[in-house]
Amino acid sequence: MTATTSTARQRRRATLASWIGTTVEYYDYACYGLAASLVFADIFFPATDPFVATLLSLGTFAAGYVARPLGALVFGHFGDRVGRKTILVATLVLMGAATFTIGVLPDYGTIGIAAPVLLVIARLLQGVSAGGEYGGAVLMTTEHSDRGRRGFLGSLVNTGTTAGLLLANLAFLPVMAMDEGAMRSWGWRIPFLVSAVLVVIGLLVRLGVEESPEFDEVKERSEVRRLPVADLFRTAWRTVALVALGIVAAGTAFTMATVYSLSYGKAGLGLSGDTMLSVLLPATVVVLVCVPLFGRLGDRIGVRPVFLGGAAALVVAPFAWFALLETRQWGWMLLGFALLLVSYAANYAVVPAYFSAVFPSEIRFSGMSIAFTTGLIGSNAIAPALSTALLEGTGGWFAIAVYMAVAALVSLVAGLFLRIPDEAPAARPEPAAASAAAP
Repeated sequence: MTATTSTARQRRRATLASWIGTTVEYYDYACYGLAASLVFADIFFPATDPFVATLLSLGTFAAGYVARPLGALVFGHFGDRVGRKTILVATLVLMGAATFTIGVLPDYGTIGIAAPVLLVIARLLQGVSAGGEYGGAVLMTTEHSDRGRRGFLGSLVNTGTTAGLLLANLAFLPVMAMDEGAMRSWGWRIPFLVSAVLVVIGLLVRLGVEESPEFDEVKERSEVRRLPVADLFRTAWRTVALVALGIVAAGTAFTMATVYSLSYGKAGLGLSGDTMLSVLLPATVVVLVCVPLFGRLGDRIGVRPVFLGGAAALVVAPFAWFALLETRQWGWMLLGFALLLVSYAANYAVVPAYFSAVFPSEIRFSGMSIAFTTGLIGSNAIAPALSTALLEGTGGWFAIAVYMAVAALVSLVAGLFLRIPDEAPAARPEPAAASAAAP
């Protein structure tokens, strides 16, 4: 069996299953990020002053990213040992259970200090699950796909990031329209409880997907590693480091646009949360449209040039974003979000095809998961809290924009050193005849 033996039906189903899982993952994460920015400070940390409460609330958001490498180690090991499909079912169930638990947690006024402790535990379980989810979803899609379609089909999985964000924001819109008392007592819980429905849908799809052909091939060659993580760090530690640094730009930009922008709108611009959401929601359409376009471009010219172009754009885009936000005019603010998110889309669209291709198939789940989640600690995890501190310390946005630009520069340099082996899938575009094959 080879990597191209999947039927067209299985390729479509694998892409759909991966997309749904990524959507659920980022729906859950976005719900937490929105709640952490808007209500958790008062509900779970009411005994502190507002600034410290906000930092504590955003700190619990970061805890999920800190837990991701643990999930990457555990699920990466078993993903390379027993297969992609089993792990993807397990991570989806764990994510759904943790998110549902957050939705039924008592607040600080009911059980005291136990409330934030349980919140952090649930958040850590979200992080452990996500540590294996994204890498597995990416591999299930790319390893079922023809070489010349991996940029495009991998990018479709990445639209799940934005779809999850969009669904979470839509779920919070009616919640934010409630009166203050209802929203803080029970309204904020609704988006978390809705996650259970998405998980059930995702499970129904994933259970019908066959195992990755490339993993089946590894088994047929008797090359399943006994300790894939150990082999990974023995043979590919440099690649792990470069991939971790490579994701910093996209992770920082995405979290700043979708999580920190709500806090900045209130603290830096004097705008309400629903005003910022009214700008952010239409801006996310830019990502849904542009990510597949950049993925297809990656199939034509190579995924590495597209990645590098996106990283270079993210060096400049934060300054335009903040400058346009300062106008406090809806149209100009929307343009600012669009400029930032187009740059993000170019950089992030080709991550599945690019980063998965740099690892051998027998250690690919471990490599992709560990490198990706480690990089997110240096980007998504710290971006909201660090930016809050920078705003408090400097009183303006310029230092935050510089921080975002430096993060993008780190990824740009990493991409210059990170190369795909010539023999690896996605190393170069498929010849025209093969590229035209159906997904």
